[in-house]
Amino acid sequence: MQHGFEEVLAPNLYYDRHFGMDAVKILPGEYYVSTREILMVTVLGSCVCACIRDRVRGIGGINHFMLPDDKRDDNERFGRSLRYGDYAMEILINQLIKLGARRSNLEAKVFGGGNVLPGFKNHVVGERNAEFVIDYLATEGIPVVAKDLLGNYPRKVYFFPTSGRVLVKKLRSMHNDTIIERELSYSETLRRAKVEGEVELFS
Repeated sequence: MQHGFEEVLAPNLYYDRHFGMDAVKILPGEYYVSTREILMVTVLGSCVCACIRDRVRGIGGINHFMLPDDKRDDNERFGRSLRYGDYAMEILINQLIKLGARRSNLEAKVFGGGNVLPGFKNHVVGERNAEFVIDYLATEGIPVVAKDLLGNYPRKVYFFPTSGRVLVKKLRSMHNDTIIERELSYSETLRRAKVEGEVELFS
């Protein structure tokens, strides 16, 4: 199935010397799932990430996404944004279930949605992302067991999927320009892309 813009399985694998284990770096528009203990790392500004795991089997995954901010009428923009957000969440849940996770065992921790993008003050994109991920998980019946959302700073998130442990570092000044440039580029990609097709949801 082809989509105008797809979530991408994160390719950035490396060895984290600090934690002494394999790790993967998640960029905007990427996700990663695993049945083994691998550190999943992402840096968030206005984007959000959902760290979802099967609390019984220790199968976990992470995504990193932003709702599109289209220059269209409100009804069309709202509908398309939800379609994209649904897709970003569904593909993560689908992949977890394909690896053997059970929907009834899923729990989530969610992070991000900071107000860090210049020129986006009126669109409050971080707030929209944060509200979406909470509402989506509530609708799907997946409990949110921890969250750190909104604020005016980026975050670096370290997710250990088999245990469910998450470490969050608030970035007061480090790398903020890089984070902002990356998210602005991602936002522009979303604006140009079309999200088409359906995502099969396993139950």
